[in-house]
Amino acid sequence: EQDRRVELASWLTRAEHPLTSRVMVNRIWQGHFGRGIVDTPSDFGLNGVPPTHPELLDWLAVRFVHGEWSIKALHRLILTSDTYCQSTRVSPSAVEVDADNRFLWRFAPRRLEGEAIRDGILFVTERLNLETGGPGFDFFKTRGGLSGFPPVDEFGPQNMRRMIYSHKIRMEPVPVFGVFDCPDAGQPTPRRTQSTTPLQALNLLNSTFVVEQSEALANLIQRDQPSTKARVTMAFERCLCRVPDAFELKLASKVVEEHGLPVLCRALYNSNEFLFIP
Repeated sequence: EQDRRVELASWLTRAEHPLTSRVMVNRIWQGHFGRGIVDTPSDFGLNGVPPTHPELLDWLAVRFVHGEWSIKALHRLILTSDTYCQSTRVSPSAVEVDADNRFLWRFAPRRLEGEAIRDGILFVTERLNLETGGPGFDFFKTRGGLSGFPPVDEFGPQNMRRMIYSHKIRMEPVPVFGVFDCPDAGQPTPRRTQSTTPLQALNLLNSTFVVEQSEALANLIQRDQPSTKARVTMAFERCLCRVPDAFELKLASKVVEEHGLPVLCRALYNSNEFLFIP
């Protein structure tokens, strides 16, 4: 049995294999651009969609193999390319030719995945547990039975690990962030949908988890900054990586004075700048 598995792995990863490197490259490209060079990442056959840039796909696949299958090197190559660094500005003439941006004449803004939104919230509060390896953590108190799947409502350090370490339950969406199109592990999801629903904003405004993280971020800022304007500025810097302009500073300061800093933190978590790339 072991020898057969080794033979299969060696066959799949041989340099002249026509599919393995292309499929891997296409998946990584899809992760950065929202859609792959081949729009059907699990079907490169006759029923699949032809690549929009076949020469680019082949060149990246060959580069990937010659780079000893280094995923980190491929990420660096894509992220430093002119294609990835393009502006999001819309060109009316380009829209007439390619409204879906299949030929990549601009960088199309897209929402972060639910996992990245959660980890980003924990990161700005300095609560993200960066421990690697080991057992995962649960979003639910039990895994079925008569009590169903009651969600965890108290979050300790183990629950603050990156969401890649969370245990999945088939056919049961993750609390809060499941509404951001996180697959529930009930079936394969080669490409996620991108929906916009009221529940997404409601969860990011009212859930126990987000309320706690907003209060944690507010406490962190208040510990270091004495004035309202300084606190507003630091909240923007932590969440959006920029300082507020004069108009934002005036409105946000008024919100903080009337409703408290945690309310502003929750509003920033719900902003497009926090939730979308770029």
